[in-house]
Amino acid sequence: MNEQNAKEFEFAAFVGWDWADQQHELRLQVAGSTEVERQVIKQDPAVLFEWVEQVRKRFGGARVAIAIEQSRGPVVYALMAYDFLVIFPINPKCLARYREAFRPSKAKDDPFDAELALDLLIRHRDQLKSWQPDNEITRTLRLNVEHRREMVKERTRLTNRVTSILKCYFPQGLRWAGDLGSRQACDFLTAWPTLEAVRDAGQRALQEFYSKYGCKHKTIEQRLKETREAVPLTTDRAVISALARRVKASMSQVRCLIDAIAEIDGYIEELFANHPDHDLFESFPGAGKVLAPRLSVAFGTDRSRYESAEEVQLLSGISPVTVRSGKSIRVRRRYARPKFMHQTFVEFAEQSIIRSPWAKAFYKQHRQVGHNHYAILRTLAYKWQRIIYRCWIDRVPYDEKMYQMALSRAGSPLAGLLTSEDRPNA
Repeated sequence: MNEQNAKEFEFAAFVGWDWADQQHELRLQVAGSTEVERQVIKQDPAVLFEWVEQVRKRFGGARVAIAIEQSRGPVVYALMAYDFLVIFPINPKCLARYREAFRPSKAKDDPFDAELALDLLIRHRDQLKSWQPDNEITRTLRLNVEHRREMVKERTRLTNRVTSILKCYFPQGLRWAGDLGSRQACDFLTAWPTLEAVRDAGQRALQEFYSKYGCKHKTIEQRLKETREAVPLTTDRAVISALARRVKASMSQVRCLIDAIAEIDGYIEELFANHPDHDLFESFPGAGKVLAPRLSVAFGTDRSRYESAEEVQLLSGISPVTVRSGKSIRVRRRYARPKFMHQTFVEFAEQSIIRSPWAKAFYKQHRQVGHNHYAILRTLAYKWQRIIYRCWIDRVPYDEKMYQMALSRAGSPLAGLLTSEDRPNA
């Protein structure tokens, strides 16, 4: 059997799968055949199980390749339980561009998308990477850190709303309540959502409140003075009454999110403590309790997942894109990217500036030549990805002093920017 035939019969059959909430459009082609079978199955666990069993019996348990436009979700979670099914997740943008090649109008149609997924799988399988599920603890961590991030975003959305509302009738509350994402702010604005309520509470109650939350004596005295001298922005009782209710309602939601985030933080910490790469990812400066688990799920535990640091840089969207047209060449940031993964590396780079001397020096160096904050963070994340990848492959925790010595040996300008306190001993 020649190489082409061996590749053709690597799988017993190929399936293009377009999933939906109600039903799924499937296109199945048996290896060595040109006939394409159309199948439609309902979004129902029993129906899905029956379809899988039929495929298993039909092909005697031989491997079947499935191309589907996602890497997570109820369908993938169900299919990944069967070892004879090999899933090839397709980037939605990839499928959209492929669709536009045949339909410039950008018209979308589920049956046609299933055919395109099948065509991509058969013709360009060497360009696709099969999805290999990580171990259970890493998959659990991934879902929980992503869920936590969504809750943080929701809390930010609510606190932004409260900020806008307070500016309309009680701007002093923004300063007196403290961080709107804190329990202190929840308690303050729930008890005293208006300037009148603050004054009715009295100076003693306010002093006890701030003392309870550990505010400094000087800060408490300043707040008490401000409450005595404050002038209301509006005296329209209709406006004040309506907006105060909105503030209290929003802060009750913020309180629920604060409790939920604290609970999931504890669970993530417990999970991550048992992760096989816990010590490795915790060693990176600035990773901490939040970003170390996120970095671990970005890499996973399968060392064959990425063949080089460049693959991580491309997948995460940290690596820039070079656009060439005729004599014109320009470099721009990558817009099509998994946002959570991209965000993880950028946020880690920002935190590393505080904890890592060389990262701090790198940031200052680029600011001095006029680069903007986020461009520097992406560039710094690019460097960190190469470092993290090498530590991950070698299963060796990061050592700041060792890296600084490597910079010195390489004659890096960064080594000269480190202060005497930061430089490693010779």
